[in-house]
Amino acid sequence: MARWVEPMGLLHGRGAFAAVAAGAALPLEGGSAAFTLVRLIEDGRAAGLMPAVETPEDWQEAVLALTRPPRPFAGLPDTASLGRPLVMGVLNVTPDSFSDGGKHFDPRAALMAADAMLTAGADMIDVGGESTRPGALPVDAETEMARVLPVIRAIARDAPVSVDTRHAATMRAALEAGAEVVNDVTALRHDPEALAVAAEAGCSVVLMHMPGTEPATMQEHAQYADVTLEVTEFLAGRIAACEAAGIPRERIAVDPGIGFGKTMEHNLELLDRLPILLGLGCPILVGASRKRFIGTLSGVKAPADRMAGSLGVAVSAATRGAAMLRVHDVAETVAALRLWRASVAGVPQS
Repeated sequence: MARWVEPMGLLHGRGAFAAVAAGAALPLEGGSAAFTLVRLIEDGRAAGLMPAVETPEDWQEAVLALTRPPRPFAGLPDTASLGRPLVMGVLNVTPDSFSDGGKHFDPRAALMAADAMLTAGADMIDVGGESTRPGALPVDAETEMARVLPVIRAIARDAPVSVDTRHAATMRAALEAGAEVVNDVTALRHDPEALAVAAEAGCSVVLMHMPGTEPATMQEHAQYADVTLEVTEFLAGRIAACEAAGIPRERIAVDPGIGFGKTMEHNLELLDRLPILLGLGCPILVGASRKRFIGTLSGVKAPADRMAGSLGVAVSAATRGAAMLRVHDVAETVAALRLWRASVAGVPQS
């Protein structure tokens, strides 16, 4: 029997603190947000919508789990002490990235970009050597390693690095080169050795939802009865697979896979209902930066020009429980988060 609790009626800042103090709401992840309502979902069906403080006894543990602060991820500062989500800078060492068209394919350009992102406030750099845009052709592990390993070695001397890859051989080599996190768009399903590599290395992992294991065909499978529940249940299954393989939950983050086998409507629903993923007990990473649906809604055709829309989505995700944001525009995202935190807390943020 699958049970999920969806926090609703979110409040922030002074309103949240006042509602919690009055016994009218519960704190979301122990932070400056609170939820006044919960939707109880059992076996895919709504079992009731009610005040969060009046949950039936047999649901109370699941509700209280949503009030606990998130665990630190990959040795990085916890989001509660930061007062904002972690910022993961995107570094595509590819000739055909949808977002920058190969701007950082040259290792020297990639390292300059990484340095600029770290200076701007990135908490981690996510290095990828295979484009996963819709319709992209696959890249073999040897080609991918040749692209990413020199860059990872250089960055890892000074900053945390994650490797964005589906290939176990690349995972192993990148971890040996200094990467600390494996970020796999297939949630460690594409390569049968991936689970074992991550477990043996003792690294942290990001599990993303994508229908199938091939980015080239993922949009053909963008069909869901309830996209949020199906994504949540998929991720729950992948967490269980990781735990069975020896990867503990405290080393796992989850990503709903915005834009990966999703329509614009699916993306918007996932962002709106993001708090339900908190029930998985893992930090949530949201990677929506420069995605096609942002261009559609904002009327901006070129991905590199979608910064304004990307910032809007980033702040929205931050208000709904995201612990990490994977972004291209680091300086602007950090500034937007600083202003958001100041607006809800009433004090400047460092």
